[in-house]
Amino acid sequence: MAFEYLTNVPLDRARKEYTEQLTALGFGAGRELIPVMNACGRITSEAVYARICAPHYAASAMDGVAIDAKLSFGATESTPVTLGPDSYVTLDTGDPIPEGCDAVIMVEDIVKNDDGSITIHSAAAPWQHIRQIGEDICAGEMILPAHMEVTPAAIGAMIAGGVQELEVIKKPLVGIIPSGDEIVPPCTDPRPGDILEFNSSIFSAMLRNWGAECVTYPIVPDVFEDIKAALRKAAEECDIVILNAGSSAGRGDFSASAIRELGEVIYHGIAMKPGKPAILGRIGSKPVLGVPGYPVSGIIVIEELLRPLIELCTEKSAARREYAEAVLTRPVVSGLKYQEFVRVRMGYVGDKLTASPLNRGSGVVSSFMKADGIMEIPQGREGFEAGETVSVRLLNSAERLRSTLVIIGSHDPLLDELANMLHRDDRSIYMSSSHVGSMGGIMALRRGEAHAAGCHLLDTETGEYNLSYMRKYFPKRDVKLVRCVGRSQGLMLARGNPLGISAFGDICRDGVRFVNRQRGSGTRILTDYLCAKENINTSRIYGYEREELTHTSVAAQIACGSADAGMGIYSAAKLYGLDFLPVCMEEYDLLIPDYAFDTPMVRRLLDTLRSGDFRARLEKMGGYSTDGAGELIEY
Repeated sequence: MAFEYLTNVPLDRARKEYTEQLTALGFGAGRELIPVMNACGRITSEAVYARICAPHYAASAMDGVAIDAKLSFGATESTPVTLGPDSYVTLDTGDPIPEGCDAVIMVEDIVKNDDGSITIHSAAAPWQHIRQIGEDICAGEMILPAHMEVTPAAIGAMIAGGVQELEVIKKPLVGIIPSGDEIVPPCTDPRPGDILEFNSSIFSAMLRNWGAECVTYPIVPDVFEDIKAALRKAAEECDIVILNAGSSAGRGDFSASAIRELGEVIYHGIAMKPGKPAILGRIGSKPVLGVPGYPVSGIIVIEELLRPLIELCTEKSAARREYAEAVLTRPVVSGLKYQEFVRVRMGYVGDKLTASPLNRGSGVVSSFMKADGIMEIPQGREGFEAGETVSVRLLNSAERLRSTLVIIGSHDPLLDELANMLHRDDRSIYMSSSHVGSMGGIMALRRGEAHAAGCHLLDTETGEYNLSYMRKYFPKRDVKLVRCVGRSQGLMLARGNPLGISAFGDICRDGVRFVNRQRGSGTRILTDYLCAKENINTSRIYGYEREELTHTSVAAQIACGSADAGMGIYSAAKLYGLDFLPVCMEEYDLLIPDYAFDTPMVRRLLDTLRSGDFRARLEKMGGYSTDGAGELIEY
């Protein structure tokens, strides 16, 4: 065969153009359905949603007794209440709450009497020491967005949420063909001139570490037809092929000719040292790399030219772990007796790295899945104040945190959808949302701790949403108000409305169990306003002090039968098949400070907000109006 001179293409150009040509031919990530138990380290190809609530039954959070909370009302140190054996049920942590009971008293807070009765010295609040249905995960909630790595904690969250299988990015299969007359299998007694074949072991270890599967074919001698036959077989069976040795232009170097006869040689020779004789070729849409025989050269070529293809197939790159200093967005209280590890969500807002504590409940596996870092509270310290600088062990790279859009404020499921769409369309962008209520979001923006905040605050004097709060808390007009959605807010009711609730005021009727949102949330402000407007004494509403952090968690309590009514948005009611009594169409908007408004991540967020894809998704969820989404609102 005629001698062929090598090219000398710059590495960056070769890598870019090689990847672009392969992608244009259809090379990329495949999909496969696998059991959740086998999914650790894999990348989701679609968003994963919970099928059931976790926990799926109301469970005791303590060892003690379950009672009807009303039986304890009035109990104090001076006026204790005694309950007979038929008025309580003894249970352990994790036991189901018996029918007719809605509170648990810890065993250390009761006095057992000889006749089987118990005496208590303080009243039990409804639903105290009870793990509510959906406390960790609510059915229908997004557990993982698309194109995210499945962690051990995520496996637990998916199993807890009733997910048994999920679709993931398929691991590419890389075929390695060692070649050369002088190459022999590893042994302890090689003859002079024998070269032990260990390159395939190095390459396999590297590739598996990056998320690929590997198969090493038998050593092929320097015979053109044999090399071509081995190459054809590997290309039929694998997604990527490495032809090791024979990539130069010397005697017996047949790699380029074999690749060219079966496909195309795109580049033969890269301007890099070591590794210059590398071949970038293809058979169909499958990459074929001719790799030099010297191990150092081979490693460099694999690292610089093959790894990007593996990352393209797996949509995954290794994260670097490190410690960083971060500003705590909320106070964290800890006992003095323990060294505590608190999971936090993190992101850079300007040059400030913020850390927002996640749910610290022992059974909340989803908080570990969502964590960006772990903050350690030393033994003997009571905790940290908001605004304090703390050291955090990073679970995600600093680069990812700088690419994380931080949203703190009011909850709405549309934030999960926005996060999914943002990351789906640009793998470099992530979104972290913390649900602390509309007022919590405003305060976070004033402290410079977020890129945006969800807000739906009603001015009870004017009936307007958000405008008066903007004028009050941002008098310098240094925060922009961006229209997001209108959403139907009302009473979520048990399916079929068995209690015949027909008006908001019915929540104070005897026998109606209410579940509320947390103080500071826009929904709670609306609920308090409606109660005041109708002259309802909230102390008459059973469960008014029972608080949940999200619309879906309120819906989950009603769906499971532990509550009869609660304020929330239509999309949450629809998700759980609940009846819905509309109260108002409210404005849910985004507050974006000037310091973040022109950043690329926020611009991408606004583009997504205005997109037809976003409108279509919200129409499917129900109860939203997207007219004017993404427009600025003057105030």
